[in-house]
Parts: sequence; structure tokens; C-alpha cells
Amino acid sequence: MSNLVIYNARLVDEYTDAYGALLVSKGKIHSVCKSDFCTEESAVKLAEGIFSDDDEPVELIDAKGLVLEPAFIDLHVHLRYPGQTQKEDLNSGLHATAAGGFGTIVAMPNTNPVVSSAELALQIDEEAEKIGLTKVFQTVSITKNFEGEDISHLEEIDRETIPVITEDGHDVLSSSVMLDGMKIAAEKEILVSCHSEAPTLAEKARPYRKAALEIMKKYGLSAWGSDENQLAKVPAEELEKIDSALTQANSLLAVAEDSATYRNIQLAKEAGCHVHIAHCSTKNSIEIVRQAKKEIEKGRLNKNPDYAHFNVTCEVTPHHLALTGDTEPMIRALVNPPLRHEEDRLALIEALRDGTADVISTDHAPHTLEDKAAGAPGFSGAETAFAVCNTVLVKEFGFTPQKLSQLMSANPARILGLKKGLLEPGYDADLVLLDCNKGWTVSGAAFKSKGKATPFEGRELTGKVEGLFLGGNHCNF
Repeated sequence: MSNLVIYNARLVDEYTDAYGALLVSKGKIHSVCKSDFCTEESAVKLAEGIFSDDDEPVELIDAKGLVLEPAFIDLHVHLRYPGQTQKEDLNSGLHATAAGGFGTIVAMPNTNPVVSSAELALQIDEEAEKIGLTKVFQTVSITKNFEGEDISHLEEIDRETIPVITEDGHDVLSSSVMLDGMKIAAEKEILVSCHSEAPTLAEKARPYRKAALEIMKKYGLSAWGSDENQLAKVPAEELEKIDSALTQANSLLAVAEDSATYRNIQLAKEAGCHVHIAHCSTKNSIEIVRQAKKEIEKGRLNKNPDYAHFNVTCEVTPHHLALTGDTEPMIRALVNPPLRHEEDRLALIEALRDGTADVISTDHAPHTLEDKAAGAPGFSGAETAFAVCNTVLVKEFGFTPQKLSQLMSANPARILGLKKGLLEPGYDADLVLLDCNKGWTVSGAAFKSKGKATPFEGRELTGKVEGLFLGGNHCNF
């Protein structure tokens, strides 16, 4: 393995924003040099000084003034593998995540079959590793086959290989079963990621979505919010029926999220585990998380043993940060949880700013266009995530590049217990090269993902992934 020097770079991580060079040896960051290393000659001299006792060859890469950051880490990805390869497979999914700048992802278990065993999870990890792109941690379901009762399979899980369990796609109905699962997770120090959505309320919302979809299908309206020109062909009274039905569904799903968020945090407190609230989307749920974090901080300051292991983190998605779903056409951009109101969107942004929300996760959820047109919830988001967040958070709301790196790299690495996410000696040399000022137009047809449906279709975004290095090796995505 050759040594690597990336020079003429703007080095950015949670703590750093400086021009310089980064040196890699044996897959790890060897040195970070903050100075004017902008020419090949200066890079050669730097390499000769640092690698003088090393016989390995040195590769030089000119970053051409672009931003070099720790590769992103995504705690929430749907690879649809096994069993749903018409939507996505390991190859297409990992090319998509690599193109999005992600060095590590956590894959959800709502596949066919459901990933409910350590054996299947590790098999998927091994298959992904052979592709040689993004590192995959495959999660395991909380209850066996999502049936809501049996948690015996959790006893075989090891934190080193399976750091996260989740019932993502829906929530565990029984509080008793969820509590028992959380207790096992607490013993093993495994993260419990919760799709917080009260199942009975979600079921109550389903007929309203169904009614809206029947009208949408009649007029050929898409279920991902684009094709605004289609609206001209739809009678106003029919649009009103669609919007009314979806508004009622979304109202129920907001209550479903808020009540389940509170329940899951209280169960985690009783179990003494680390609960991670997935795709938090409402102002009320964010406030529930905020109050829980304050309670934990106070409990630890008072050295209360009940708070020694209880922990709460949460994620928000790029689409919930950028879009609202209470008016046309985005009210028809179907996703779970739904796109919310502007006050919810602003609450999520403030939560990222003040540390209530810990990470940005994509909830990359690819579907065939046929399934999406039929109302399947979710979007392909891996390849637009950085650009959306850079456009909204940095360009519009004044977040620093360091803060965005914290949210997309350093914090998720800490949650998973990985030595990644920072430009520091000894950390894994998973790096992403970014042009933060490059504008481009989103086209789902150009995605590496099989899922081409995106609510950002045709939208101008700023920020482009130009390269990815994993363990110091350049990845062709």
C-alpha cells in the first residue's frame, strides 16, 4: 500500500478549516499539515521529510483548492437487499452512497426476508465488502421477522459487528416487548434506532392516503411532488380532495410520531439503553428529545446512577430540512414520516444548530417509478444529501462547513464508536473531496441508484462530491 499526499486542499472537519496537505499511510491519516502546500514541489518536499524512512512509494494528488473532509457516515440507509433488487441492490446502492460521499452506512433490515439474524447480517456485510466501496453495517430487527413478539435472536448479536438494532419501517407495537429488547441492547451496549410511529395511529392514517392515491392515479399525478405541470389537468375540487385527505393523514402521523417518540425515550430510560430517534420530523418530537437530553445532563451532574447508561440521540433528514409538505406539489411527495409544516422545518434546523439533533441521515429509500407512482413512501437521497444540506444549512442558514462536517461525519462516528469522522492522525483515511460552490441541477435519471424518484428533481443545488477515498484508496463510483 503506497503512501498518499493530498495537497493544495482546504482541510475541513468539526474543528478545522485551513488550507494545507494531508498525508496517509497504511490506510490511516498520518499527518495533517496546515500551511501553503499548493504546488507539487512543496508536496514532494513535505513527503520526503515525513516518509524519509519509509520504502513505500508516495502518490501525490492535487486537490486543486477543493475541500477535503472526512467521508460522510449515514446512520439510515435502505439498500433493499436481500429480496427487493428491483428497487436497489448492493452494487447500485453502494455506488450511490459512494457518489454521495459516504464512507460508512448503516443499512435497515426491512428487506425480504427481514434481517433477523446475526448470520444474515454478517453475510450482507461480507458481500458489501467485496464490492470495495462504502463500508456497510447491516442492522438486525428488534423482533424476529417484524412479527412484534420474539426477541430471542438478539442474544446472538455482538456489538462489534452489529452496533445497531431497529424495527425501521414501523415501530414495535408492544411496549413490553420493546422494553425487553432495549434491556438486551443495554447489556450489549447496542444502539436502538427507533422509527417512532404509533402503529395504531399509522393504521388510522392509511385510508386517507389510499383515498388520495386513488384520485392521483386517476389523473396521473406523481407521488414524489414533481411534475407541477400535471396540476393544470386536474379539476380544483379533485385537488382539494387530495390535499384534504393527505392533510388528515399527516395530522394523524404527526401525533403518531410525537407519542411514540415520548414512549420510546421513556422505555429507554427504564432499560438504561442508548435510544436513537430516527428521522425526527416534528417540532413537538424535537422538543421531547431536547427535554430528555436536559434531564440526562442534570441526572449525570447529580451523579444519579439511573442516568449512567441512558442516552438519547436523534437524526433529521435532508428532505425534512429543505421541504415542507402542507401545500402543492410537495403535499404529494409521500414519505414516512411525512414532510411537515414550515414551523417544523425551522425547529429541525434550530435543533441541529443547538445540538438537540445530533446527525443528518439520508433515509435513502429507493423505489421503482411504478412503486413510487402507486404511493410507496420514501425517496432516493444518498446522492443529493450533501448538496441539499450545503445549500440549505450553509448557504441559506449560515452554518459553518465545520458544523456540517460534525453533523455528517464526526457525530455519527461517535455514535457508532468508530475512529472516523475527523482529520486527525490515527483516524481512518476515509475522505471526501468536495466542490462546495459548484452548482448543478438534480436529475434522478442520472443517479447511480436504481431509485430515480426524488423531490428535488430539476432543482438547482450548490455543492458537489468530486472524489472519495476509503482507507486512502481512491474509489471509482
